[in-house]
Amino acid sequence: MVELMTRVGRAFDDPMLLVQAVSHRSWCAEAGGHPSNERLEFLGDAVLGFVVADHCYRVYPESSEGDMAQVRSAVVNTNVLAEVAAELQLGAAVRLGRGEEASGGRNKASILADSFEAVIGAVYLDGGWEAARSFVLKLLGTRILAAAAGPGAGDHKTRLQEFVVHLHGQAPRYEVVGSGPDHDRRFRATVFVAGSTVGHGVGRSKKDAEQAAARSAWKTLEASKTLEGVPSDA
Repeated sequence: MVELMTRVGRAFDDPMLLVQAVSHRSWCAEAGGHPSNERLEFLGDAVLGFVVADHCYRVYPESSEGDMAQVRSAVVNTNVLAEVAAELQLGAAVRLGRGEEASGGRNKASILADSFEAVIGAVYLDGGWEAARSFVLKLLGTRILAAAAGPGAGDHKTRLQEFVVHLHGQAPRYEVVGSGPDHDRRFRATVFVAGSTVGHGVGRSKKDAEQAAARSAWKTLEASKTLEGVPSDA
């Protein structure tokens, strides 16, 4: 369990929570008297869904309910959670009954995903909301970004917002100035990150100008190597 705690990145105050998180019901049925990870999985599933929903709500203020639901479903599903569990090498730590062991249970996506959710539940009980939130976003943050940048990759404001909030803890600030007659109005937007000007954009509407400024800012940050390791837009 010490190695698993290292991979999880938390020294548990109550290590038995982590033990329970990797105790499959098949092992518990054979061992007798040991609680399985099913209750922790139930709790972890709820915590995971809330962390992702809360993150999407705060970081993507212009996203609709449908947009946020799509991001959540793209991240909170058996295949993705099994991939993350494999990265943590949870399969090697799971306690399985002989039947599940013989049938390749350590590599089953459902068992890996359930175990990962149980670990989230254990982290939450051991360290509270902030520990669970940090744990989830550390492992799923990149996937959330990729999901949000999927069909809506053209939403440069949203993408810039995600990155800047992650880096500085505060959103970019926009200043927009309009000019020209009503029938041929033009807007010029300037975007600031941490007090510095990082992009300009023009458009026929305030929204278009802000999108252009956000795209300019993204390219500025990309050129300065600030975005190394972050997927770029095409």
